[in-house]
Amino acid sequence: MAYAYWKSGKTEDQSVFDLFFRANPFQGEFTIFAGLEECLKFLENFHYSDGDIEYLKQTLPDGIEDEFFEYLSQLTAKDVILQAIEEGSVVFPRVPLIKVEGPLIVVQLLETTLLTLVNYASLMATNAARYRMVAGKNIKLLEFGLRRAQGPDGGLSASKYSFVGEFNVSVLMFMMGEKKKCGENRESHDFHSMDLLVY
Repeated sequence: MAYAYWKSGKTEDQSVFDLFFRANPFQGEFTIFAGLEECLKFLENFHYSDGDIEYLKQTLPDGIEDEFFEYLSQLTAKDVILQAIEEGSVVFPRVPLIKVEGPLIVVQLLETTLLTLVNYASLMATNAARYRMVAGKNIKLLEFGLRRAQGPDGGLSASKYSFVGEFNVSVLMFMMGEKKKCGENRESHDFHSMDLLVY
């Protein structure tokens, strides 16, 4: 698609995309929106490295002009405007969570990654919130995300978004700094109470 936009001179055409979902997870009544922080980091760092360009040159069909690859090597998300609901908010199907506005070619290239970052994070935060609802406010919830996740980033993300869903404790010591951002001020090994539910 990016090549087609470039070839037809549509690289500067402005477009707007809404990121939303069609159904709540777990056949539930709500979703907790999460993943915005990762989306912002992705936009800030979006670019094609020299290695990316070489890979594309080897992968795409012969005959694609060198000028296209030069264009991609200069591409960033600096002209993209992102508006979003506050992370941690309760949200519902078909309501835009993020509005992405900018050059057509760029926002099209961002779309899949933004969906991935929001979908997984919101799924984890929603699941944690559902556990919190069942456990009540007086039971501490402990997550073991790194032990079962698909890859280290999945584990770290699972830990982070468990806090968005109001878990209390993580087994990952370096996640404790993230915990304080979520309003939890207890020490990392605050296990003096047996009222603990392990997820």
